[in-house]
Amino acid sequence: MLGSVNNLNQVYSQMSVRRRYEVWFIRLGLADGSGAWWFRYLLMNPGRGGCAGEPLGMPVQVWATWFPANGEPRSFIQGSPLDGFHLSPKGRSPFHFATADNAIHEDSCRGHLTVDGHDIAWDLRYSSTFGITLSDKGWIGFSRTPHSDAVFSGQILLDGRKFEGQPLGFGLQGHNCGYRHRNLWTWAHAYFRRPGTGPSTFEAVVYDMPLGLVFRKAVLWHEGKQHVFRKLREIQEDRTNLQWNFHGSAKDGSHLEVAIYGREPSLHRLPYLKTDCSGTFDVANNSMARATLRFEQPGRPPERLETADGAVLEMGGQA
Repeated sequence: MLGSVNNLNQVYSQMSVRRRYEVWFIRLGLADGSGAWWFRYLLMNPGRGGCAGEPLGMPVQVWATWFPANGEPRSFIQGSPLDGFHLSPKGRSPFHFATADNAIHEDSCRGHLTVDGHDIAWDLRYSSTFGITLSDKGWIGFSRTPHSDAVFSGQILLDGRKFEGQPLGFGLQGHNCGYRHRNLWTWAHAYFRRPGTGPSTFEAVVYDMPLGLVFRKAVLWHEGKQHVFRKLREIQEDRTNLQWNFHGSAKDGSHLEVAIYGREPSLHRLPYLKTDCSGTFDVANNSMARATLRFEQPGRPPERLETADGAVLEMGGQA
């Protein structure tokens, strides 16, 4: 695996920091195609106790979102104070984040939420062969993926309905951090299951930087090799219907053509709280997105990768 899982999950924030978010998250597409799950373990502004008086302002939060196939997604969010919260020290391994019945570690997570009359519980284990830092801008923030081609096992319960399997599903475990959220970003990850051989994964991010600059990067993990694309040219970005099409080129002459579709019915919009506590902004996410990718390497015939529901597409901020 490229990049140590321990290093990629290590805590960046200190508990004294007054303005910062740090989140560990999971996107899990169920192996039977019945839906996908999105779990977030969030720490925000611990030095000031979150954002007092805000509905989404608790310093410790656990999110669970269910994306049923051909149905409307539903989110469940539960916050808690710092009392009883346990977090591994900054830059130390092994990593852990724990509050009440919710916890995430290097290769496992669990949770139990009771929200608006609904009961959600999960106990998962995961493994992978590839992890990467997609972007790292120091104190400004980073985007890391300790488990890019994750295979999940275990169970999830939703109001008595059980999802269980060995494996249960496929996806990623990520780790993001920042002084604030970017004003505008687009991010995607796709897990391509390939019968008879190992999976391929693709991840890309574009976001605004200071002084009018824009960060762009895409990474393809294919046949045990990492391909990095820094020259991305967008063809279409539809932030209303969640669609992203672009070309990419690498230093070795490789080329990509990517199309990711995240339209209804699985398109989900949620308010995120700003780290300065001044209000919220919308983030659109579809964790049951469709993706197609055409990959060309010098001297080799083009290859096509495709998934009908194994991708996640997210767009945040306002253009």
